[in-house]
Amino acid sequence: MNIESYRNYSLSFPGATEDLPFDENTLCFKVMGKIFTICDIEEFESINLKCDPIKAIELREMYPDIVVPGYHMNKKHWVTVSMQHNLPDDLIKEWITDSYNLVVAGLPKKDRGKL
Repeated sequence: MNIESYRNYSLSFPGATEDLPFDENTLCFKVMGKIFTICDIEEFESINLKCDPIKAIELREMYPDIVVPGYHMNKKHWVTVSMQHNLPDDLIKEWITDSYNLVVAGLPKKDRGKL
């Protein structure tokens, strides 16, 4: 997956927005102000995704060279996925969708209703 496909897919979700809150290279995709994925737009070597803690362990075991604890994130709830290993786009999209859904599930009911 290239950065354009990643961006387009991340913005395809209801209420999804993008911004650069940390610096000019760190692109964040959010829903209702909560981040669900992050990447470096200059290098696009990896993406960070919110992940169920049990699934995060499973993914790290299944893809030890590709999925690692979230860089600069809560290691229990975030994973960093290397984009250098030619993972199928459908798999990456599935993980982005899971991340978005986790964030939405954690929103207050009134905010979920706005989506």
